Amino acid sequence: MAGAAAGGATTIHDLPDAILSSILASVTDTRARNAAALVCRKWLVLERGTRTSLTLRGNVVHNNLYMIPTCFRAVTHLDLSLLSPWGHSLICPSSDPMLLAHLLRHAFPMVTSLTVYARTPATLQLLAPQWPNLTHIKLVKWHQRSPSALGSDFDPILHHCTSLTSIDLSNFYYWTEDLPPALQAHPATAAALTRLDLMTLSFAEGFKSHEILAITAACPNLQQLLIACTFDPRYIGFVGDEAIVAIASNCPGLTVLHLADTASLSNGRGDPEEEGFSSEDAGISTTALSGLFSGLPLLQELVLDVCKNVRDSGATLEMLNSRCPKLRVLKLGHFHGLCLAIGSQLDGVALCQGLESLSIKNSADLTDMGLIAIARGCSKLAKFEIHGCKKVTWMGIRTMACLRRQTLVEFKISCCKNLDAVSALRGLEPIRDRIQRLHIDCIWDRSQRFEDSEEATLAHSFDLNEFEQPSISSQDDDRFWDHEASIKKKRKYTTALDASYERNNGNGIWSKTWERLRCLSLWIGVGELLPPLAKAGLDDCPRLEEIQIKVEGDCRERSKPSQPFGLSSLMQYPRLSKMKLDCGDTIGYALTAPSGQMDLSTWERFYLNGIKNLTLNELDYWPPQDKDVNHRSLSLPSAGLLAECVTLRKLFIHGTAHEHFMTFLLAIPNLRDVQLREDYYPAPENDMSTEMRIDSCSRFEDALNRRRILD
Repeated sequence: MAGAAAGGATTIHDLPDAILSSILASVTDTRARNAAALVCRKWLVLERGTRTSLTLRGNVVHNNLYMIPTCFRAVTHLDLSLLSPWGHSLICPSSDPMLLAHLLRHAFPMVTSLTVYARTPATLQLLAPQWPNLTHIKLVKWHQRSPSALGSDFDPILHHCTSLTSIDLSNFYYWTEDLPPALQAHPATAAALTRLDLMTLSFAEGFKSHEILAITAACPNLQQLLIACTFDPRYIGFVGDEAIVAIASNCPGLTVLHLADTASLSNGRGDPEEEGFSSEDAGISTTALSGLFSGLPLLQELVLDVCKNVRDSGATLEMLNSRCPKLRVLKLGHFHGLCLAIGSQLDGVALCQGLESLSIKNSADLTDMGLIAIARGCSKLAKFEIHGCKKVTWMGIRTMACLRRQTLVEFKISCCKNLDAVSALRGLEPIRDRIQRLHIDCIWDRSQRFEDSEEATLAHSFDLNEFEQPSISSQDDDRFWDHEASIKKKRKYTTALDASYERNNGNGIWSKTWERLRCLSLWIGVGELLPPLAKAGLDDCPRLEEIQIKVEGDCRERSKPSQPFGLSSLMQYPRLSKMKLDCGDTIGYALTAPSGQMDLSTWERFYLNGIKNLTLNELDYWPPQDKDVNHRSLSLPSAGLLAECVTLRKLFIHGTAHEHFMTFLLAIPNLRDVQLREDYYPAPENDMSTEMRIDSCSRFEDALNRRRILD
């Protein structure tokens, strides 16, 4: 160090290699690591030697095996699911598959975690023997199941990778009857598994009761189980008490348990006018739930989204606090009576004091007073989601936000009748300066209820005494507190709210800036406009970096929009660099629009108009679809509009496109990463002759890679 000081100031180059390696290993951003590798040869060697995660994007069809990088010898997490052309098998006539497999093993000898697009069982038969020490594997497939024997997709990995502890099938299409026999055929590997993610998004029907019994019996050491089920009692093999109790008895060491009906996995928003009760009750008794909680004392994360009524659940949920003391994450769907909020005594889910994340979906009788009770009891709550709760209003949201102002950083409000965009944002005013992630529905119809007056912005302008009193019959007198006690209770929280309000800034005015908001998620109906978002209350978001927009609805029979969607209005967010524009659930006519009707290209022009004004670096775009012909394709207007967004570096189109349209994108000067991903079920088996084929994709990628990137 003395010599370094004599020659000049000490720099980072003077650090020992061991310390410098630790510093580079702590850098997670890919571009930052690549930039560090360009400093000097020493940094290049250290960066390559400390990188543990890598996603390959090369073209597997071209016989360019010499381009497989060999300098990342320390990689332990390898992702092969995004190789080009996306969704095509590694087994192709133009290359030697066995040579490819051996080269991959030679280039990445330390791999213990693998993600791969396994379109056919042959892919796994090829790759599984190369890394016998795998501990985690994620399979991806959106195409239909190949005609093969039951369990053939899983036999290679269970046979060769005997050290497996984790399998992820959440994005892999298969039949539910494939998995149990494969696990039973390899008992040693199955018994060593500690994590199974079977929350497969493409399932039409989930696992049956007997299949869950077989899976949990074969994997007794599971610590994390995520599984899509069938809870509908009208179906044969629906999940009921027997399966619920068996999960706890077969896998007592579970720390994470997700049980969700396949209907809950769809992207549809639902109808906010519904009462919240489903047509059928779930075949799950409170006794079985009590047995589940008692049998899983180590549980930390629980999801029960059954899509069927579970009534009078409050008393059972109270057991979670004592039987599962480590519980931190809870998500409930169609649970009714989960918090009655009677008097000042906490009850139901409000007694789960250790919760840090809570999601409540379609609870028909949850009220504002229930939210207040939850806010009082769950003092560590950092994330909260409410969906389809008709009786909750902006006043309950605001009071909850006040009570949990010091902890809440993420809030999601969707499909609630009384919570449009304006009222939801008004309710969240107390945590404007603290919230980091937010989801709301862009419903503008009821915004007239709130005038832009100074009185409406003051938290003490509403009184909890104005809450609508529940109708109480003579038979329910002993279940509800009397009117006088109710008034006292509400006045108590009003007073506390006023005091908290004055302490905030001393002048009774909440911060008007969303200082920490980094990610904003929006749902918006087809044909609605985006510009009212700022007027609703999201006008000042200085740190907003990512926005996710979900457009849903049927645009058939709708008239031509008179003005554009309004992406230009997002220019007010100076740091916005990432966008996900999902029009995948926008339904229309792709090829056969009747006379007088608009096809989807007109709607794409409507939604993408103005994107050139945004300084986006990364864009994920889902084109609208024609369900009748399973068609999701980039149109000519949308290709031209996307090409005008000149700041893009990454563009992922979740659909298909014509080769000619893709060439428009070459006009984007710094575009580095483009890919067509048909990641929806069922993905087209054979590309249409006029759309991107293997050769078309290769020609586009070659043209993209030939360009000189300025930076």
